[in-house]
Amino acid sequence: MVEISASMVRELRDRTGAAMMDCKKALVEAGGDPEKAVELLRQRGIAVAGKKASRTASEGLVVGEVSADGKAGVLLEVNCETDFVARNPEFVELTDSLRKEALTARPTSVEALLAVKQAQGTVSDLVTAKIAKLGENILVRRLTHYSMSSAHGTVGLYVHALGGKMGALIEIQSSKAAPVAELAQLAKEIAMHIVSSKPTFLSRADIPQEVIDNEQRIEAGKADLADKKAELRDKIVQGRVDKLLAERCLLEQPFVKDPNLTVAAYLKQKGAAWDGVELTPQRFSLYILGETQAAEDAEAAE
Repeated sequence: MVEISASMVRELRDRTGAAMMDCKKALVEAGGDPEKAVELLRQRGIAVAGKKASRTASEGLVVGEVSADGKAGVLLEVNCETDFVARNPEFVELTDSLRKEALTARPTSVEALLAVKQAQGTVSDLVTAKIAKLGENILVRRLTHYSMSSAHGTVGLYVHALGGKMGALIEIQSSKAAPVAELAQLAKEIAMHIVSSKPTFLSRADIPQEVIDNEQRIEAGKADLADKKAELRDKIVQGRVDKLLAERCLLEQPFVKDPNLTVAAYLKQKGAAWDGVELTPQRFSLYILGETQAAEDAEAAE
């Protein structure tokens, strides 16, 4: 029998938010396998996928910028150690410089951004100088850059006004020319929806089969289906999985500004009003401050 240590129980609790005793029981039943224990807890309704009771949150800001013509955009997460520094004008000034530099240089990675040369050295030198001045470690944790290759469409950006803790970038392609200002506003609205509803995938076609299989296995193992006939159980499982996947897909989510329409239906409605333009989201990126650090901490604990 595998010995279940206190650290194993604590790590499972941090991942799932379940009670310590429930975590220990799940680990014992799973033979010490943390992934199987998570599945068991979810099947019993004790844990919720993707949500954690405690998160390791890095401080800092999520910032972004879109070019004047709407054809390019960047999204960055810049971390510091305390919220006090995150609100410091010197740190805010640094993030402004970083987003403008990223939009101009259009680097494809954080490393490429830090290597960009400026009048007083590289961007990395700029960050180092701020570290010395503010007395805290500063890290450009991640960067997304979109640059459109199609003739028609736009890149949209939304950063949550309350503290710069979340932001989203989206690229929307249009089949033909659309009203520029209206299209830019639409893209911003969809980016705002992404921040609000936090989709994981663009459409159902983008969901990996292993994700679907995993959800089906979890739903099929739930106690309330144990006594159901196989045919009925399969239908219930499929219905539940379809609902879960729809909640994770941008195009299938109810649009935050008009919940009677899905995002896909809202885009179709807008396009029809613009002389039959087809509006097709190509990709999106959602940043939540500290999210990546939490994942790194979880990996380190395993």
